[in-house]
Amino acid sequence: MSNTGFPDSELRREQEFIDGLYARVDALRGDTEASVGDALAQGNTPMQARLERDILVAERSGLLAALNAVDGSLCFGRIDLTSGVSHHIGRIGLRADDPDRTPVLIDWRADVARPFYLATGHTPLGLRRRRHLTTEGRTVTALHDEILDLGDQERTGHEDPTGDDVLLAALNTARTGRMHDIVQTIQAEQDEIIRAPHRGVLVVEGGPGTGKTAVALHRAAYLLYEHRELLAKRAVLIVGPNPAFLGYIGEVLPSLGETGVLLATVGELFPGVKATATDTREAAAVKGRADMADVLAEVVRDWQSLPDPVIAIEHDREVLMLDDGLVKVARERTRAARLPHNVAREHFEGHILNTLTELYAERVGTDPYDGSSLLDAADITQIRDELAENPEVWAAIDQLWPRLTPQRLVADFLADPVGHLPDEDAAAVRRPVTRAWTVADVPLLDEAAELLGWDERVARARAERERETQVAYAQGVLDVSYASRTYEFEGVDDEDSEVLSAHDIIDAERFAERQEEDDHRSAAERAAADRTWAFGHIIVDEAQELSPMAWRLLMRRSPTRSMTLVGDPAQTAEAAGVGSWAEILQPYVEDRWEHTRLGVNYRTPAEIMEVAAAVVRAGDPDFEPPSSVRSTGVRPWARATDDLPGAVAEAVRELTPAEGRLAVIAPRHLHRRLAPRLDGVTAGAEPDLTRTVVLLDPRQSKGLEFDSVLVVEPGLYGTSDLYVALTRATQRLGVVHTKELPKALVAALA
Repeated sequence: MSNTGFPDSELRREQEFIDGLYARVDALRGDTEASVGDALAQGNTPMQARLERDILVAERSGLLAALNAVDGSLCFGRIDLTSGVSHHIGRIGLRADDPDRTPVLIDWRADVARPFYLATGHTPLGLRRRRHLTTEGRTVTALHDEILDLGDQERTGHEDPTGDDVLLAALNTARTGRMHDIVQTIQAEQDEIIRAPHRGVLVVEGGPGTGKTAVALHRAAYLLYEHRELLAKRAVLIVGPNPAFLGYIGEVLPSLGETGVLLATVGELFPGVKATATDTREAAAVKGRADMADVLAEVVRDWQSLPDPVIAIEHDREVLMLDDGLVKVARERTRAARLPHNVAREHFEGHILNTLTELYAERVGTDPYDGSSLLDAADITQIRDELAENPEVWAAIDQLWPRLTPQRLVADFLADPVGHLPDEDAAAVRRPVTRAWTVADVPLLDEAAELLGWDERVARARAERERETQVAYAQGVLDVSYASRTYEFEGVDDEDSEVLSAHDIIDAERFAERQEEDDHRSAAERAAADRTWAFGHIIVDEAQELSPMAWRLLMRRSPTRSMTLVGDPAQTAEAAGVGSWAEILQPYVEDRWEHTRLGVNYRTPAEIMEVAAAVVRAGDPDFEPPSSVRSTGVRPWARATDDLPGAVAEAVRELTPAEGRLAVIAPRHLHRRLAPRLDGVTAGAEPDLTRTVVLLDPRQSKGLEFDSVLVVEPGLYGTSDLYVALTRATQRLGVVHTKELPKALVAALA
């Protein structure tokens, strides 16, 4: 008998399978590493060794990357079919090295694995038994069997009468500060969403604890499995509400063998810019409004200026006068092309040069007696070319139609928004030019980039300068190689030597080209550096919080409109948040989107959910929270105090679990008072969610979960923020306050 009280035979059988599985994995790793080592150790040219290495990496890197990411707990289940066939289910798929490539471990995303998640006693889907394996590293520690064919009399002693033991064990497990995958416990309603077709927009709505985020991440893993060729090229983007949240979910996809996904906040979606400053609520609301697109378009038009009153240009002892009438004609003709500002500048340059050419030709090339022209076409062309070499001409063009960067346009606008915004809005967004960017600024930068466009002449000039630098570097490398060869064969007649040097087979330009072609970045890495990248699929978490301007940015990244949006309108807290799915999507896809709702709360115990729901119902009597699947028997409590830091410290000692994590959720302005009383916590620093105790504000806690939560001064929260804060705990909830509590909270805690 094992220490679980179950017969050893079944445990031993599964342990033997796991041992064989990892022996196969270790052999694969060892064989590949040895093969790469052999290739690199061969005595031929480095290029040949590199070629052999690249072939091996191309063949096996995907599988090895997945194995290295998943590592422990490769296999978590088994299904026994009524036909007598059994399949082990795991985080990735593995095949034998036999000629038939026989499946050894079935990927959880494969169709044959789907009954593991959907089969019930009423609808067994061809299964007689479903087995859950619990492992620690490579050791099987427990088995849980669900009998789906009630006519099957075979029993192993591992039967789970309710089929809920594995799920409840996962829900009650101490938190680590990192989200775990739910691949072993995916429920039927979640599986339907995970495997939904990826074309079009799918909205997944659900209250706290319903597993929205986990479902979205597993959907990303499923889509990468099902549409590997497409999405490997275009990549999947996952957008989260803040960096702490992205850190929290960052290990889920690697644990499922997927590493080629870009995780980012909206504040990280403009290459070269990272939002580090914070807006006021009023400023974020103004910047996020949809009409900011029109405001920025008008700002761009204002940069396309007229002389006040004239610009004098000296050319070959003549003074040419550009007045507002002449420039206005050039400006309107340029605008008629409806091109982005920087792209249109070439047209404006042409119009101005033509205008100046006409002025100069009329001045110096007109017959004084009859007014006829003394110049032919060649003369006119020469005059235009000479004007194009005049620095004063280009100074005038730069003044009238300057090249702009998105950063300059937005920074200058925010420094002086008067005239483009109502006075109250202008006061809210005004900021120094040198101030760091905020999250709400990034969609403005992206909009500005669309309005300005990219001058290809500037891009070509920059590319040529970079190429010259690369060729010079390549020449230096080849020179070093040649010098090394000369030293090695000093005294040997070149005619007698058959050893080729790099100089003999490649020149500097071709060598530089090879380096340019040798881009080993993943699609996700390339996408992160390219503002115009079109993703194969986009997943947005806490989607209700994004502003209309943020949605414009994301929709540009998804021209096919292949998206999964996850959120809960009841938790909308951002001033610029849209909240209504129809309002978000109507401008882009009208009514062509699917909506589904998750209604079961797996995180929050019934005792805590009852309190949180009462707070929302005070303002919305029809509010229906998700149904909690479990109860802990522990009621939330509230404690009034005159010494807030002291009371918080005492409550933390009381609530801190022996294992797991505790969050103190408090308004941001209180953090400096509270942090000194919390071990290892620094106010204002990015929270380390792996620490036993963390200090957060309500917005930072969105999407996160902790074993215990202490909510501080809930009377200072809005309803949405308070609802979020109250629903982060999986076990225990406490409240500490000096100010009056909301009446609904008082009644719920009574």
